[in-house]
Order: sequence, then structure tokens, then C-alpha cells
Amino acid sequence: MEHRIAEVIRRTTIEQNTRDTNGIERWRPPLVSFAAAADPLMLKLKEWVDTKHLLPGDMLPGAESVICWYLPFNPDIPKSNRGERIASREWVDAYVETNKLIAVINNRLKDFLSSEGYACETTPATHNFDPEVLISYWSHRHLAYIAGLGTFGLNNMLITEAGTAGRFGSCVTNLKLKPGKRSDTENCLYKAKGACGLCVRNCVNGALTFDGFDRFKCYEMLLENDAHHNIGSIADVCGKCIAGMPCSNKNPMK
Repeated sequence: MEHRIAEVIRRTTIEQNTRDTNGIERWRPPLVSFAAAADPLMLKLKEWVDTKHLLPGDMLPGAESVICWYLPFNPDIPKSNRGERIASREWVDAYVETNKLIAVINNRLKDFLSSEGYACETTPATHNFDPEVLISYWSHRHLAYIAGLGTFGLNNMLITEAGTAGRFGSCVTNLKLKPGKRSDTENCLYKAKGACGLCVRNCVNGALTFDGFDRFKCYEMLLENDAHHNIGSIADVCGKCIAGMPCSNKNPMK
């Protein structure tokens, strides 16, 4: 069943890559893994993220597993986002289109699991946060960490085997799936060796420092990009701490 679920996600990504992309493939092959709803680290979400963070059973009574996936961007997309203060149009378009793709994947997974006799509950790829505190009560990245898809970097992004330049999605099911194995080593060069730190130097609004992260300064920059591009869809993005990094497109420790 694990293979069939991964194939649903992979096929959906391939189909969207060939539709309305002006000949540009936005995504590389997705990464997929699973977390047990009863994993002890699920309770840690209330410490790592917020006390109000939902548990899988809050999303779906009788939950057994969380399906997590990562959609890595074509390397040309983060490459386009280097240098200038304002996010590149390529980065903005990738963000908007990937959120649409995640919604399509959610629907495909719901249909597939329903056809197999299982339930599935989903949340949006983004904008599922409390606007007062700027905290999401369902963190796709943290769930992907629990599922073994990567480790967190200095930039607070999850560094996967395919890097950090991409988007995460997740959903909850009452189907029991084999959990992914978490790494016992760091993927971040700074955390592992005290090297790099380029993400801090590239933060254009002073939100990310070696001592911490100011989410309000970060969101200020996201809104600046949204206003600048004004594309008719929410495009509160930045990505400067992801673009042009050793971890943009791969695990830099390998």
C-alpha cells in the first residue's frame, strides 16, 4: 500500500508538470514518507510549535498514520531567486502553483483511500495559521520531520535528501502504514560542523539571525513581496534563505 500511495503522489506531480507550465517542469520527483499517529514525537509538536498544535486524532478520529510528502522545485527556480531583495517571479509562480498541486494531491489521495475503504483528512498547504501569532496549528514541516523526511536547518527549513527548495504537504488516514525512519545525524552544515550560515547572511529583512528567528519581520517581507507582485493570488513568499544555498537542492552532508 505504501508504494501505491507514493505512486498516486508521483503520478499527480507528473501530470501537473505537463499542464500549464509553459514547457517548464516545476517539480522534481516527490519524496514520500509516513508517520505513525501514535508516535511519541506527535506530543512534542505542542512544545516545538504551539500548545494548540493539533494531533492526528484531532484531525481524524481513529487516525493511524500521517502521509507526508515533499515536492522539490526544479533547481532553476531557487537559482532565479538569488540576489535581489524582492522574490523572483519564477519563485512566486512556483509557490502559487505548488499550493494548487498539493490541493490536487489531497483530493487524489482522498479518492484513492476511499476506494480502498479508508478515510483521509487534509488541510491546506498554507494559510492555515493564526494571524495574530503567525503560528500554524498543523505544521507540514514538523510532521515531515517525524516521518523521517529530513532534519531542520539553521533557516528553520527541513533539509531533505532533495534539499529545502520546495513545499511540503500532509494528510491523516486511518490506514496503518509503515513509518519512515528518522536520521540520527544533522543535514545542516552549520549544525553539524559550524560551517556555512549563508541563510542568515542572505535574509533580506533581518528576520533570521544566528541567535534566533523573528517571524514578524519575516512575515513583513512576505507581505512586501505579495504587494510587489500583485498577481491576484496570495503570494506572501520570500525564499531568500533557501535560494543559492548548499542545501537548496540536495542534502549538503552527502
